Amino acid sequence: MDNVFIAGCGYIGERVARLVRDLGSSVACMTRSAERALHLTGEGFEAMNCSLDDAAQLPTLDVSGRVVFYFVPPPGGGISDQRARNFCAAMNNSAHPSKIIYISATSVYGVKDGSVVTEQSATDPTSAMGKRRLDAEKIFRNYGAEHSVPVIILRVSGIYGPGRLPLTQIHQGQPLLRLEESGPSNRIHADDLARICVATAEKGEDGDIFNVSDGQPSSMTEYFNAVADALGAPRQPQVSLEEAHRVMSPLMLSYVSEARVVDPTHMFKRLGITLRYATLRDGLLASIPQINK
Repeated sequence: MDNVFIAGCGYIGERVARLVRDLGSSVACMTRSAERALHLTGEGFEAMNCSLDDAAQLPTLDVSGRVVFYFVPPPGGGISDQRARNFCAAMNNSAHPSKIIYISATSVYGVKDGSVVTEQSATDPTSAMGKRRLDAEKIFRNYGAEHSVPVIILRVSGIYGPGRLPLTQIHQGQPLLRLEESGPSNRIHADDLARICVATAEKGEDGDIFNVSDGQPSSMTEYFNAVADALGAPRQPQVSLEEAHRVMSPLMLSYVSEARVVDPTHMFKRLGITLRYATLRDGLLASIPQINK
């Protein structure tokens, strides 16, 4: 694999950094946290600390000939992603990367009635976050087309794993949507997502889009119940959809309101991926013990 530049080297980015280093690649990381940059430097990675919110403050990004992974989330508010625009503008000050992999989200699909979405499904998001994600996809595609750089997009479903479980919600007993009203949602374990990212760098081609999930959809209520059971904690109370509008946070309400089944068949076939955690049970068994250490 070519050398790698990871923008937004956090929870998943560091996993990818370790995997590609094991393959012999050099890794440069960018993070907005000074503390995290020090951590990454201590782990032997080249790391810089900067924010993408102010284009005037961005240093020159040396991405020449590198595979770029972009994990930076869009800013809050609005329907556009200025951070992605600023990043692409900063790349213009360097020779171009060999490939860009943008980690997007399945919220770009407008479907929320529980039906199946493939990579050919319409991208007409109803949420502001979905619109920001779709905007970023277009930004990177335009950059790639202008500079003849291959761009691959991963539309990722909910991520779980060690340190990424809904412990606070469970321990606080925050309400869940009634099981019979809770539609399908989708997940992928963090370690499997990192491996998928590496496989995309190795096998993905310009214009590829991959839906990323474990292919085992379950409702948000089933997911939270499974985590609570694995922890040996009481399950959270359940409320009707009508009541949920009064008692749930806007973010949680947005999650439970969007129901879809993400079809990852194309990812499995093209990337040749075999998941380490093919079921939620397997993934939780690998994640829960680390909580109790």
